[in-house]
Amino acid sequence: MRRLQYHRYGGPDVLVLEDAAIPQPGRRQILVRVRAASANAMDWKIRNGEMRVMTGRRFPRGVGHDFAGVVEHVGEGVTRFRVGDAVLGAARLQHAGAFAEFVIANERSVASKPDDLSFEHAATLPVAGLTAYQAVTAAGKLRPGQRIFINGCLGGVGRIAVQVALTAGATVAGSCRSGTEAEARHLGVDPVVTFDTDPVPRTGRFDVVFDTAGTLPYGVARQMLTLHGCIIDIVPAASKFARSVLPGPFKAFMARPDSEDLQRVADAAGRGEIVTRIARAVALDDAIPALAELETAPTSGGGKLVITID
Repeated sequence: MRRLQYHRYGGPDVLVLEDAAIPQPGRRQILVRVRAASANAMDWKIRNGEMRVMTGRRFPRGVGHDFAGVVEHVGEGVTRFRVGDAVLGAARLQHAGAFAEFVIANERSVASKPDDLSFEHAATLPVAGLTAYQAVTAAGKLRPGQRIFINGCLGGVGRIAVQVALTAGATVAGSCRSGTEAEARHLGVDPVVTFDTDPVPRTGRFDVVFDTAGTLPYGVARQMLTLHGCIIDIVPAASKFARSVLPGPFKAFMARPDSEDLQRVADAAGRGEIVTRIARAVALDDAIPALAELETAPTSGGGKLVITID
């Protein structure tokens, strides 16, 4: 098979499209023939070596986590999927490899693709969708009638979090880049502030402050909370994890693999309750320059980069 991979940590220049052996699924794993995959910021953070404590130093390493495709082979103990099933999911953090013709995934990180959802849009859901859903429902415990502020409400995670919160019956406020306020309001965010505006005097107090961008100062976020509110931050940093274990409202959050939660996200997308945006779709042969461009000149709210594999 062909796979996008790298032989050392570094910038986009270390990426190569090479032939690689088709992996074989182990216990409770499936092999998927990839139809589409999508990029996340963590893909280049891992490739840069920022997460090497978790990913190690074994090379070559594959790139990409989010995928959608068709089950090619199932490993021992797999009960939920059969060969030929259309699925979406996320590759393992330690190995990645979704930007390839085939990818291995654990059964617990995969869900069935709804018939009404294209492979391209299905591929935009796993990491961002699971993060948004679990942050809002499990970490934030958002209930009908409560209020949530989403910093970065038009980003990959933020956009889905807005839709999850609205479906849950909450009121959503948020921040975005200057010039995109109308789009945020159309999504259901009100009030909307821009990143360079102090949100405290405009937005009042919230039950949940969800910082998808990781840029909201703790003191500002704390002032925005109700008495028993919480702050959720999904951008990892040692200082944030240290704060998270201390008494207080701050939670450094990372999504956990959960096929049932991912299925809820996928089904909601199939019903049109969650809609993602694709900014650009490219073939695997054109993925390296597209990924380099996305990394060096990202556009918040512009949508996902999707890589299609024939």
